[in-house]
Amino acid sequence: MAENKMFCFQCQETAKGTGCTIQGVCGKKADTSRWQDLLLAVTRGIGTIADSLRNSGIETSQEVGDYIVDSLFVTITNANFDDQAILAKVDKGVQLKRELLELAASKNITLPDYPEVKWGGEKADYEAEGNREGVLRTENEDLRSLKELTILGLKGMAAYYEHASRLNERKDEIIAFIEKALATISNPNANMETLLATVMETGKYGVDAMALLDKANTTTYGNPELTKVNIGVGNRPGILISGHDLKDIEQLLEQTEGTGIDVYTHGEMLPAHYYPQLKKYKHLVGNYGNAWWKQKEEFETFNGPIVFTTNCIVPPSPKASYKDRVFTTNATGFPGWKHITADANGHKDFSEVIEIAKTCKAPTAIEQGEIIGGFAHAQVFALADKVVDAVKSGAIRKFVVMSGCDGRMKSRDYYCDFASRLPKDTVILTSGCAKFKYNKLNLGDINGIPRVLDAGQCNDSYSWAVVAMKLKEIFGANDINDLPIEFNIAWYEQKAVIVLLALLYLGIKNIHIGPTLPAFVSPNVLNVLVENFGLGGITTVDEDLKSMVG
Repeated sequence: MAENKMFCFQCQETAKGTGCTIQGVCGKKADTSRWQDLLLAVTRGIGTIADSLRNSGIETSQEVGDYIVDSLFVTITNANFDDQAILAKVDKGVQLKRELLELAASKNITLPDYPEVKWGGEKADYEAEGNREGVLRTENEDLRSLKELTILGLKGMAAYYEHASRLNERKDEIIAFIEKALATISNPNANMETLLATVMETGKYGVDAMALLDKANTTTYGNPELTKVNIGVGNRPGILISGHDLKDIEQLLEQTEGTGIDVYTHGEMLPAHYYPQLKKYKHLVGNYGNAWWKQKEEFETFNGPIVFTTNCIVPPSPKASYKDRVFTTNATGFPGWKHITADANGHKDFSEVIEIAKTCKAPTAIEQGEIIGGFAHAQVFALADKVVDAVKSGAIRKFVVMSGCDGRMKSRDYYCDFASRLPKDTVILTSGCAKFKYNKLNLGDINGIPRVLDAGQCNDSYSWAVVAMKLKEIFGANDINDLPIEFNIAWYEQKAVIVLLALLYLGIKNIHIGPTLPAFVSPNVLNVLVENFGLGGITTVDEDLKSMVG
């Protein structure tokens, strides 16, 4: 670690495919990386103590679970670049950890002798502790790989759990597992067998977390339905809301109703248009722009204020005109941007955003037309007869799941080319921002069924697991892998990691991921995944078309 200013390899774009050591490709500074490592160390300590308390029959407070979830979310790629906000969370965690230590001592509970448990939060040691507790604290690359695969999966799981909890859906079993997993990866003596089992169990609870969020979203806002979404603009001032949190867009829509301000979605907030209880707002006028990585130029032309509800921030240039009209909330943060917090009842006040919007001109059009989406599992089941008939008649020969993330690397053009060249008897099942590579292509339909079925956000990849299980039942298949479904997944950050682990837990094999394989998966761990699940990368469009769809 001495020769590196930092070390981070959690995203697909990590430097040289091995790890960022000077500054993150995402824009994360070395100090920010160190404070995030420190926050994770504090979080592992809290998780370890909480797990020991649970094992002794002592329940911890909801505050503990919420802190763990929020801290994991804060360290996801492109979520929080604000050193002071991260250090404030470290301070809060140190205090919470001390309270747990006192509770354990009062009950005569012996705690594991791990560094994360022992460190008392002495401020003079902040920098040294951040260095010691970074990714490279585990020397053996295979053990490190399994620990990182788990922690990155937990980050994705935490993101989904936080969204569900904001809609009052919680599941203590998920929090208990996160604590148990944090205790396992904190153990310097954990062996390969134990760590591999924890990775697979992370996939199991990833399924549970996505199911919980699906329940939260659909119970609150209704089942997504087939919807045409405007990608043009109106003539009134607008607010652009980005990220994933549906509770935030609901509150923003409520507070902007009747103000003369329009609301536009951006990036992964696009699927908000698919929910009946959100699309009823007439001033939710459309989606502006594309995937997260194009935001610098698109925020300039939007002209109005922007609200980030989750990760996917790209640090603006010093000359960016929009940098003074961006707001963050939840786990996100950026130096100089105003942060909106919720009150004790979960309510957020967007009045300052609204007042700025009133002074701005309407968005500048960058495209026009419509895109179609809303094909989560309930909508697909509503079309089940059509789908089954099309499969039985041979009109649909293959489904290709192309869920996941988009990114700025030129190699990601592969996904646009792959989608455009798929045979016309294939249907793309998509979710996440990967869809922006092909959801505006005119790929037509099969007997009235669009050839691109968009379920929604990255967490809505859960829908394709539900659909696959249903098709297995309908066609009487012995195994889910006997179905005419191929998986060609694009990944970028940690929510894609938990989706992958969830699919592996469900027994889905021969998944292709790209554009590159994760740097945090060591050759030996990769061999295990290849041998047990047939996991592989991508090659060329020609070769992959041949191997996946013939």
